[in-house]
Amino acid sequence: MTKRALITGVTGQDGSYLAELLLDKGYEVYGLIRRSSSANFDRIGHIQERLHLVSGDLMDEISLFSVLREVQPDEVYNLAAQSFVQTSWSQPVLTSETTALGVTRLLDAIRMVNPEIRFYQASSSEMFGKVQSVPQNEQTDFYPRSPYGVAKVYGHWITVNYRESYGLHASSGILFNHESPRRGLEFVTRKVTHGVARIKTGRDHELRLGNLDAQRDWGFAGDYVRAMWAMLQQDAPDDFVVATGETHSVRELCDVAFAAAGLRWEDHVVLDEKFLRPAEVDSLVGDASKARQLLDWKCEVDFFQLVEMMVAADLALLQS
Repeated sequence: MTKRALITGVTGQDGSYLAELLLDKGYEVYGLIRRSSSANFDRIGHIQERLHLVSGDLMDEISLFSVLREVQPDEVYNLAAQSFVQTSWSQPVLTSETTALGVTRLLDAIRMVNPEIRFYQASSSEMFGKVQSVPQNEQTDFYPRSPYGVAKVYGHWITVNYRESYGLHASSGILFNHESPRRGLEFVTRKVTHGVARIKTGRDHELRLGNLDAQRDWGFAGDYVRAMWAMLQQDAPDDFVVATGETHSVRELCDVAFAAAGLRWEDHVVLDEKFLRPAEVDSLVGDASKARQLLDWKCEVDFFQLVEMMVAADLALLQS
């Protein structure tokens, strides 16, 4: 029997890679789309004819009931959120409504419509924020440093609560930063690789950035969606850190990205205080031992391959 999956946030980076993966595995894939959304369908354009797009909104629980009854999914992947940390400072209430309370609405709808549905919640390394130990694993205390991080902690714990209170097969993936050529331009990795491409093609001369010393654990989004799927195939639900275990600074990101285009970052990067966060997360690095052991998961694309892939894609985009 063909499995059915419902993905919220299907037009995003992770949603598009997950949809590809599930289609390749023979799933019927449904994507939740806000009716009023001005969503960009570019990331799913190549598979859109194979997807079923349905209208619904994490802000409206009634619409979620309707979608679940219509689709009758075996698995639900909640990837929808206001996911940009910087924006969460200027729109903290909206971030809370979607990234925190949206999870509750979806879990409650699953509980009422069909508690047998398996649920994946996209948790985030931003929950660790001001890190309490290095590296971070499933037992590390949370100390979020942004409205986005706080909202993700709520979403994470409400998932645990529904799992323990109602017996739902609800798992959270605590994903560290994961990037790709499909990453939004507002994220620093894509901002850098697209900036490199613009400088290389003569469109710009400089790239303005904030904290070059911030360190992140960057992986490839296409690798990370495999972990999402694997979590919902387990007999018992659980929480898993998904990460590379390596940390790189924004300065190193610039070094690798500019070098991939035959440029020196020092000639083009300008520090701009307006890109500094009110509260910075300095260093995040994950310990994915549990995921490697129980999910048989591993990274296949390393940091250098990832950055070079993104620069090549952005150069091709601007030269097309």
